[in-house]
Amino acid sequence: MHAQQESTVADVTAYMAGVGAHARISAREMARAETAGKDRALQAIAEAIESGAAALAAANARDLDAGRARGLDVALLDRLELTPARIAAMAEGLRQIAALPDPVGAVSDLCYRPSGIRVGRMRVPLGVIGIIYESRPNVTADAAGLCLKSGNAAILRGGSESLHSNQAIAGCIREGLHRAGLPEDAVQVVATTDRAAVGAMLAMEGVIDVIIPRGGKGLIERVSRESRIPVIKHLHGVCHVYIDERADPDKAVAVAYNAKTQRYGTCNTMETLLVAEAVAPRVLPVLGGKYRAAGVELRGCERTREWLPDAVPATEQDWETEYLAPILSVRVVADLDAAIDHIERYGSHHTDAIVTEDYTRAMRFLREVDSSSVMVNASTRFADGFEYGLGAEIGISTDKLHARGPVGLEGLTTLKYVVLGDGHVRT
Repeated sequence: MHAQQESTVADVTAYMAGVGAHARISAREMARAETAGKDRALQAIAEAIESGAAALAAANARDLDAGRARGLDVALLDRLELTPARIAAMAEGLRQIAALPDPVGAVSDLCYRPSGIRVGRMRVPLGVIGIIYESRPNVTADAAGLCLKSGNAAILRGGSESLHSNQAIAGCIREGLHRAGLPEDAVQVVATTDRAAVGAMLAMEGVIDVIIPRGGKGLIERVSRESRIPVIKHLHGVCHVYIDERADPDKAVAVAYNAKTQRYGTCNTMETLLVAEAVAPRVLPVLGGKYRAAGVELRGCERTREWLPDAVPATEQDWETEYLAPILSVRVVADLDAAIDHIERYGSHHTDAIVTEDYTRAMRFLREVDSSSVMVNASTRFADGFEYGLGAEIGISTDKLHARGPVGLEGLTTLKYVVLGDGHVRT
């Protein structure tokens, strides 16, 4: 269904039920699709995006005009815009996914049991994946590509502000699937902007196997609260770097500076810097100068302001805030134990790092900090699928069950036991 037909969708629940029924049929076909067929589809979608770049830009212009009329801020309009470079990046991203190893059907841990049978585990698709996201239309192509390569069907519900862009990309996806001989309904982009469609998706037990929300905290909280289906999510990224008293000062400065300033608006950007009091006089003045030069506002505890007197006094709320902006909270702590206690109290279990030359302290930090990514002497900005060697990612999960950390192709599959015998019977 195309965007111009939206007005004919009188019953959103019935419409979504139809979407779900087509997705379940397509999921069975995708689960048995050969790797070569999936890769052909990804290549064909990339070609359709490149050849349809002008049409995509025109559809995106409609969304941008509507967004300006609605008063969307500059940051939202930037995320919404499909520049020629971003259109090219969508196509390249699909080709990169095609080049990744196919996890589906891989058998691991196969071993003989005393009975003579062989037992192992096979990686298989999850089935139907529902993805609810905001603003960025390039997510439509990224999500479609990852779901296809992992043998799943997908129901994609983008934000109302990117409706025309998403429907144009959906046309490219359907064209590519058709050319590859795969079911065109393997990826369906919801054509209605009615918010009831989200509620319908969250209630589609037995149809959708997992929901993945991508967007602001409000969206993710709603999905987590209302969904009757398992959710892969992270609410926010309050990430920390702790500079231990046994840190190399040069490494500490490099890591802490990069973790904050390499990019401000990402979930793996450092939001709070913790510094051991024994090393604070050596590193805080240096870091303070570098942050000031980069235009970063510092909010510090009372001890921090002894070395950085121009820092704004930090409040309790600062320790639990994900700024996504050139603002950094800084706290001087007594030692490693105090740093771990702070992270446990205020962190979001996303990504946390220690800078230290002490192996025992590094191992303690790795074991005791309960986050999806824990690092030693490395910037938190490395926490994504590309840097981890996973290729593209659907998002980052701070949950503990099924998927944790960057969710790539393997995170969109599950395992089942397989048993190989030769007429074996149990006695």
